[in-house]
Amino acid sequence: MATFAIAGLQLEIARGDNLAQVRAGIESVVARFPWVQMVVLGELSVFGSGTDRAELPAGPAEQEFCRIAKALRLWLLPGSLYVRDGGRVYNTIPVINPAGEVVARHRKMFPFLPYESGVAAGTEFVVFDVPTFGRIGVSNCYDMWFPETTRTLAAMGAEVVLHPSMTNTIDRDVELAIARANAASNQCYFFDINVAGPLGFGQSIVCGPGGEVIHQAGRVREVFPVEVDFEYVRRVRRRGWNGIGQVLKSFRDRSVDFPVCGDRSLEFEAFKALGPLKLPGRE
Repeated sequence: MATFAIAGLQLEIARGDNLAQVRAGIESVVARFPWVQMVVLGELSVFGSGTDRAELPAGPAEQEFCRIAKALRLWLLPGSLYVRDGGRVYNTIPVINPAGEVVARHRKMFPFLPYESGVAAGTEFVVFDVPTFGRIGVSNCYDMWFPETTRTLAAMGAEVVLHPSMTNTIDRDVELAIARANAASNQCYFFDINVAGPLGFGQSIVCGPGGEVIHQAGRVREVFPVEVDFEYVRRVRRRGWNGIGQVLKSFRDRSVDFPVCGDRSLEFEAFKALGPLKLPGRE
């Protein structure tokens, strides 16, 4: 059996302690849809934006989510938390299995600079296996604007990419297009789960491996369970979506290298001319 039920939980959150609301939301998903096997929330759902609530590794909030996952026998990605480790703060997504164990932690690779200041960049790509089903990859918000991130997860075998986000800016419509493009160009399911309320525009989106929209949420609280079919992903990768493009095979068999990614010592004049990464000022 290759079908696995993942529920996106788009909550209306604000800055501060949202833990009780998040806990109640997860419990309500399982009560309403007892067949759901995994729940995914938006970025920074627990405490909102700002690093003032950063916890130490395996801190109280993560431990509470481990208890919730074990009690509900549920895979859980509770959005992300700011975690302080070794003098640095990372935007971290814990992946918790139904035994209440953290099986992986993804540190956001591209903090939203210059706005997400004081947050360090992670350097490790994260995939994990759901036994008897398939392999899942994790990315976080601004990560998806860099196509190399999702392509690397696909190359590591990810058939589903889970992508918590927090967006309340006018580029949300662009992000919906990027989510579809990531799904299509990597022939995978792509779950972009945003937050709603004061900190987010909602409009979470779930895309299939042809870039097709399976569901797009509105701007308020919403729960949307989706049964992902791993065999469908494998068929699309073998034959192309509806028998059309076999994207990953073509990338695998390419005859061209991409120096912009392969050698960081190379200098590109067009990039150097852009100037420093800083907040824009008035012109």
